[in-house]
Amino acid sequence: MSDPEKITIDVLNGLSDISAKDWDACVRHTDGRAHDPFTTHRFLKALEDSGSVGAGTGWQAHHLVARQGDDIIAVMPLYAKSHSQGEYIFDHNWAHAYENAGGRYYPKLQAAIPFTPVTGSRFLCREGYEVVGQSALAQGAVQVAANNQLSSFHMTFCTQEEFEIGEQIGLLQRTGQQFHWLNDNYETFDDFLNALSSRKRKNIRKERKQAQAFGGRIVELTGDDIQPEHWDAFWMFYQDTGMRKWGSPYLTREFFDIVQEQMRDDVLLVLCEREGRWVAGALNFIGEDCLYGRYWGCTEHHSCLHFEVCYYVAIDYAIRHGLKRVEAGAQGEHKLARGYLPKPTYSLHWFADPGFRDAVGKYLQAEREAIDEEIEILTDYGPFKKVEGEQDG
Repeated sequence: MSDPEKITIDVLNGLSDISAKDWDACVRHTDGRAHDPFTTHRFLKALEDSGSVGAGTGWQAHHLVARQGDDIIAVMPLYAKSHSQGEYIFDHNWAHAYENAGGRYYPKLQAAIPFTPVTGSRFLCREGYEVVGQSALAQGAVQVAANNQLSSFHMTFCTQEEFEIGEQIGLLQRTGQQFHWLNDNYETFDDFLNALSSRKRKNIRKERKQAQAFGGRIVELTGDDIQPEHWDAFWMFYQDTGMRKWGSPYLTREFFDIVQEQMRDDVLLVLCEREGRWVAGALNFIGEDCLYGRYWGCTEHHSCLHFEVCYYVAIDYAIRHGLKRVEAGAQGEHKLARGYLPKPTYSLHWFADPGFRDAVGKYLQAEREAIDEEIEILTDYGPFKKVEGEQDG
């Protein structure tokens, strides 16, 4: 391997400037399946080609590519941001404080997967080049921010390993939490239920019974089974949720058409049909060992149907397909009673202004301690049996 000093960094204004083969060579795969689909060329390019990111969206691509000679050894999904929407690691207070002090917070530089609060690698390195690739990308991102007189650089929902690397090179550490379901080698959904306390077990059975009595059927669709009518229905659900949560949907209709063309084998679409009409649904993406719940929406309200479609069907699918966990997205302590436990999330931050950096650093230290305590309390309050051999009441 040649001297790391000879590594060069390029900035790309879009995924069209790099082949899928070269980008995905830096994405972790097992048996042809990406560890998570969101860092793949096809997912990120679908965002760009559909107009979900790019001009007018506040997400302008500045992806990094590290080369050693002619060989691409590492890449990073990187964006210049003119706002803080679609990130799920909230820094609005930092922006207000920075601008109240006379600074210009935006644009900032963000290593992230747009609109996707999913932990995954942000230093994407070819096998064997992890150490030099991670160092090159981290230094390159900070240098791009500094050279362009940007206020800050942020890496959100990175892995724990990257989190620790970031500390070593002087980036500020921030933690958060999400609720994940973990597969303890369950063979059936009932095996999972038997691991819960009696009260939680009975409540889930009650909710599933209520949901399944909504007067229709629930179908799971993936690959070629997904048809245009299914995406038409889901688009209605997504628009409704997007308008209520964010004011306007982040993703365009074309994004889902591209996903159907390029990523249908990475998708699990769960739809509910009643009286000949699709009335609710949830979109999931399938990773190497995880099912990622992303979006839910409905045109009719039915008791507990949201819990069934988003949480219980996802758990059942994961058990049947041997997946290690289900990540059900951001927020939601109501997930705890349904078998999802709190897990930390990680992000890294750099600020050009040393005084502001010190102030944020002190805040983040206190925040990390509070997050650790909250995770400990919530885990202890979780739905699983506290006494080995506890029986149904």
